[in-house]
Amino acid sequence: MRARLFIVPAVIAAFSVVVIWAALQLELSPPMIVGDSMQPRAFPIFLMAVNLLLVAVLVVQIAREPPKPVPLEPFATWGSILLMPVFYALTVWLDMFIGIAVVMFVMCLLWGERRLPVAGSLALATPISIFFLFDTVLRVRFPRGVLTNWYYG
Repeated sequence: MRARLFIVPAVIAAFSVVVIWAALQLELSPPMIVGDSMQPRAFPIFLMAVNLLLVAVLVVQIAREPPKPVPLEPFATWGSILLMPVFYALTVWLDMFIGIAVVMFVMCLLWGERRLPVAGSLALATPISIFFLFDTVLRVRFPRGVLTNWYYG
């Protein structure tokens, strides 16, 4: 039973070791390109070393005091997770902004908002604000979709 508590740290440690191994397979960049700075493989190795240090801390914490059982998450959490493939499908087949609006509206309802005009206005105002901020201020063009094709012409 106690061994089951160490599965997650073991998986994280194994992942970190694999990333370190993969980073060590990268060739060193010539000094002409890198100069006095770090080699490209140094950052993932450093990050995974920090990850291994945190795994060691987690193992010590679990050994000292095993975590209490966690109750099952409420439906709103699982519903939000299930909305992510819906968002992906809407983004790919229709338009990213339609996906944002639909998912935000349903998520508002999932998390307890009962005033439909409030949920609807939030679901419409957010993608419109994002679009015009990025399009006019930052001059970023979005991928084509139903609405963006109409706007961009």
